[in-house]
Amino acid sequence: MPVAGVEPGELRNTFSQVRGGTRSHGALDIPAPRGTPVLATADGVVRKLFTSVRGGLTVYQFDLEERYCYYYAHLDGYAPSLHEGQVLLRGDPLGTVGATGNARKDAPHLHFAVIRLDSDKKWWGGTPVDPYPLLVR
Repeated sequence: MPVAGVEPGELRNTFSQVRGGTRSHGALDIPAPRGTPVLATADGVVRKLFTSVRGGLTVYQFDLEERYCYYYAHLDGYAPSLHEGQVLLRGDPLGTVGATGNARKDAPHLHFAVIRLDSDKKWWGGTPVDPYPLLVR
């Protein structure tokens, strides 16, 4: 679970929702109070720390085999000393839940996506995978 203290039964599947009128959400929104710890969902490596208009403060983490990318967005802040290239273990802190980017300021949450990487291993590419069934089983 990428948000501390959240139980699987609390999740609602937002993967197939439409956003902005035409864009598929392709991720799971996990509501939590601002400042709640966000945790690595798997062992891996921090590939990119990035601030974007839509995602706000974000982390892109690849699994150790570089088959999947885990995307954490709308963070309020990064964990101290988090840096690109850092090796993570499942459960390591990445940052805290926030409402940066295009998130509603009164609705802090983690936007969590799982992407099956293509052969070129681009952190912005690949095929979205619904994380809901992976987290609730």
